[in-house]
Amino acid sequence: MKKISNQEYKQLYEQKKPKEKIFLNCVKAFVVGGIICMIGQGINDILVKVMDISKENAASYTSIILVFIAALLTGLGVYDEIGKFAGAGSIVPITGFANSVISPAMEFKKEGMIFGTSAKIFTLAGPVIVFGLLSTWICSFIYYLYRVIAL
Repeated sequence: MKKISNQEYKQLYEQKKPKEKIFLNCVKAFVVGGIICMIGQGINDILVKVMDISKENAASYTSIILVFIAALLTGLGVYDEIGKFAGAGSIVPITGFANSVISPAMEFKKEGMIFGTSAKIFTLAGPVIVFGLLSTWICSFIYYLYRVIAL
């Protein structure tokens, strides 16, 4: 077996590694992320204009509907294909968060309801949820102290 130097290895690696298509990947991410956001805006507009729901409530319902759609598409295996095509364009909107919650649950369902799905469902999203709740509590406490001191 022939030994090669680090320099030769680097040259070989540079020759064989796949060429990155950064511009094309950015365009795909932008377009798919934009489409997801347009769908969300369309749902919001329908809720406000057609169903006569207040803007505040429509925003909440829109988020719920988008999370449900993303969870459903993840369960059917469609969202993973969208993610492979669009990259970060499918991760950034709220649908990406839903996908990050459902994917581990789908992956570990064979281990059972308790040790599989229930234990693994927050593997990726758990730290985000914990940090979000903790930072919200801290900010609320600081705001409360500010309000008490300002009075």
